Amino acid sequence: MEKSAGYPLPKSKQRVKPVQLILLLFALFSYTLTYLLWPNAATETLPINSPAIIAQCIALQLTPGPPDDFGSRTQSDRFEEGTKPTLIRNATIWTGLDEGNEVIHGDILIDKGLIKKTQPAAGFRLGECLDAISRVLDIECPSDSIVDLHSHLGVGSSPSLNGARDTNSHNGLVLPWLQSLHGLNTHDDAYQLSISGGVTTANVLPGSANAIGGQAFVIKLRPTAERSSSAMLLEPPFSINGTHVDPFQRPRWRQMKHACGENPSRVYSGTRMDTQWAFREGYNTARKIKEKQDAYCAKALGGHWNNLGDFPEDLQWEALVDVLRGRVKVQNHCYEAVDFDGIVRLTNEFKFSIAAFHHAHEAYLVPDLLKKAYGHPPAVAMFATHARYKREASRGSEFAPHILADNGLDVSDHPVVNSRHLIYEAQQAHYFGLAPNLALASVTSTPARVMGQDHRIGRIIEGFDADIVVWDSHPLALGATPKQVFIDGIAQLEKSYTSRKPESAQHLPVTPDFDKEIADAIKYEGLPPLEPETAQSDVIVFWNVGSIFLKDSATRGISEVFTSASGEGVVVFKKGRIVCSGSLEACPAAFSYDGALYLDLEGGTISPALVSYGSTLGLTHITGELSTNDGPVFDPLSMKVPDIIDGSVIKAADGLLFATRDALLAYRSGVTSAITAPTSGGFLAGLSTVFSTGAAHKLVDGAVIQEVAALHVRLSLSSVISVSTQIATLRELLLAEGEGPLARRFSDVAAVTIRRLRSYPQQLIVLCRAKYRSSSMWRAQTSSRACSCSRKEVEAAKGITMQLTLAGATEGHLLAKEIGEAGKRLLAGPPITRKSAIATLVAHNITLGIMVGDASQARNTRFDMTWAELESDGAIRKTQAMEMVSSNVEILLGVAESNTDLIATRGGSDFAGKVIAIISSRQEVVHLL
Repeated sequence: MEKSAGYPLPKSKQRVKPVQLILLLFALFSYTLTYLLWPNAATETLPINSPAIIAQCIALQLTPGPPDDFGSRTQSDRFEEGTKPTLIRNATIWTGLDEGNEVIHGDILIDKGLIKKTQPAAGFRLGECLDAISRVLDIECPSDSIVDLHSHLGVGSSPSLNGARDTNSHNGLVLPWLQSLHGLNTHDDAYQLSISGGVTTANVLPGSANAIGGQAFVIKLRPTAERSSSAMLLEPPFSINGTHVDPFQRPRWRQMKHACGENPSRVYSGTRMDTQWAFREGYNTARKIKEKQDAYCAKALGGHWNNLGDFPEDLQWEALVDVLRGRVKVQNHCYEAVDFDGIVRLTNEFKFSIAAFHHAHEAYLVPDLLKKAYGHPPAVAMFATHARYKREASRGSEFAPHILADNGLDVSDHPVVNSRHLIYEAQQAHYFGLAPNLALASVTSTPARVMGQDHRIGRIIEGFDADIVVWDSHPLALGATPKQVFIDGIAQLEKSYTSRKPESAQHLPVTPDFDKEIADAIKYEGLPPLEPETAQSDVIVFWNVGSIFLKDSATRGISEVFTSASGEGVVVFKKGRIVCSGSLEACPAAFSYDGALYLDLEGGTISPALVSYGSTLGLTHITGELSTNDGPVFDPLSMKVPDIIDGSVIKAADGLLFATRDALLAYRSGVTSAITAPTSGGFLAGLSTVFSTGAAHKLVDGAVIQEVAALHVRLSLSSVISVSTQIATLRELLLAEGEGPLARRFSDVAAVTIRRLRSYPQQLIVLCRAKYRSSSMWRAQTSSRACSCSRKEVEAAKGITMQLTLAGATEGHLLAKEIGEAGKRLLAGPPITRKSAIATLVAHNITLGIMVGDASQARNTRFDMTWAELESDGAIRKTQAMEMVSSNVEILLGVAESNTDLIATRGGSDFAGKVIAIISSRQEVVHLL
């Protein structure tokens, strides 16, 4: 097999194409014109390479795309010899056709790296089998694979070691000559993790520290036989992978990263004005080169050869010249309306198009502005719910995808860090109003089209690349997991683990009505009022209740006390307390209360309120704005602590900020209390506090639920202080009998009798998490074993049983047996492997709570809870999952009095439900949301 411009074609196909013949004839015709039509022809000296010059000049007008005969290929250019055909039979197939609405029941044949055939099945039975020669696997739902439009895989690599950080250059604002390919690490652990989430293709971008950060490259994530970075590329520009520039063939799409706003301004200590000028100066340089090239070609094509000279080009600027020629997909990091406006003006000044605005938190506020961009409106690649981490993201709305789609703009979701859960972004966008066909397209066909690869990926149709995900449930259902992932027809999962899911969790969710919230997001420009409304009636009756879950006040255990498949339950509250609950027979007077407020739950649930831990919730409004948050504490191991506070232990209660948007959004999502520790990047954090997420200010009764909960320290491999020094310090503090506030605090957690007073810490929380989560395997094992040794030393020396909790040990399941035997309790995040870490820990009788790392994600605690249950393969009951985000968190963090709030969820569970009320017996009120 030979390569023709990078595409292997059968030799019978290697012939002169019509476009090549036309160009050759035109070149010959130019010779004739030179001598017959121009009077000075006799004096013109034709250079020996004049045909090549003419071909090069004509080729400048060609638009990017696949070869003319690409659709007739019989084998993929990425096909690996020896790969056997695979037949997927009797499946529900999302083809991506009909604007993403087409779903067929049928078969898919993949061979030689291509989808060879799709056809309806003669008889459809859901979940028949996947027949790959001698292998048979159960299947449910194949879709096209996930395409990540915004990725730093391989350049911001995992593990994130100092020698593998190639995302940003700090050598200037405008650097179009740089290429992310040159930093693409082939040993990135994240490739396989992303594949396990269904991601097969990624657009690897440079970072956003520059106005123009350089050229991006589209890759497929599977390992190749060559094991090189170049072998991962999908349709790279000519001259890469041994291909040559063919002037008779249309060029391939290139990708380039732009960034505006705060990021480049911050890195180069400039302003938006500086960045915009850097853009204009760079594009003006490219424009001048382009004009010289056009003038050169005008002379050549006009037969004026004398003194023509060499073709004007500059290697540094040739990619930006290609942008002006419409050959580059510009991917633009951009957040705010002011930045969109500047870039839109730039596109019209220099006549180039933007493929997509990324992050784009305010795009939904200015859809008409985006439509004014040169050439065509850009797509928008954005987070589903992640926001408020800096000022530019402060107006971000979960309803943005829906609003943009209503305005006819393409939407593509992208994750913050973990691209393995890119489908989760689409699921959330659907929950908050994005149509299901557009939600699924946002991570498949839309990004493929935006990056110019929609002729081969993004849909399941004949002739496309065999990149397919076989899901265990509907891909927009919470917890949907790939059973198998094919890239170029090659199965990527050697051992596939999926959990048994109830029937209700396998289908497309029927999402709630958010029409009012969507209207308010636009009306208030992203900052709608979030404060809850207090019900005016003392008596609230919830009817059409499907299930009731209550917490035991003594044991804090949660149990289901009522269930009805037909939703015939009722619950009557008076001043926030249950009067009666269950069937109508148990509450015969439920519909007889004068002046009562009656609320239909439509088969929904009454359940205990949720508790959040792990983020800076309550200590920050906008994380990146120092003036809006409490800030970090002094670290006694790494910095000079002022004498006036030397030896003191910082209390988070002193820095609480109430009515933050993240806290109020969490409250409206059923998270009514949170445990927050002081922010620290060093060893000693301080004393956590428990507060009400719905409180307007600190003086409201019950705003601070417990002033001091636990004492927090942090063990980290990313610290400037050695781990051995950190462990030695912890050991000395626990064993010492010294004086002073710090010594007393450590004596409290190492005391024989744990004092149940709110002013004393009851637990020692050890955060086993480095700055870079990717090094968690080394971190968790080191920290967990070190904590085990220190704990045993203290207990042996003092004859006590110490209350110790590990937080954030995301690889703690590797030491589950040892942790369980030691009696420790682990507070861990969601699993990062296909085998559920949570279920493994629960199996070893470890008290487990779920934490979140970002304040904006506290609102999704209800989804995290259900996700943990769904991935446990039946090992975790619904009530256990509820305890992981309520009772267990309180126990692990030393909360003396359990949260007694209840939440009312209308509709089904998970993505079908919407929290409509908070019932507080403490405050004797019901808040309507």
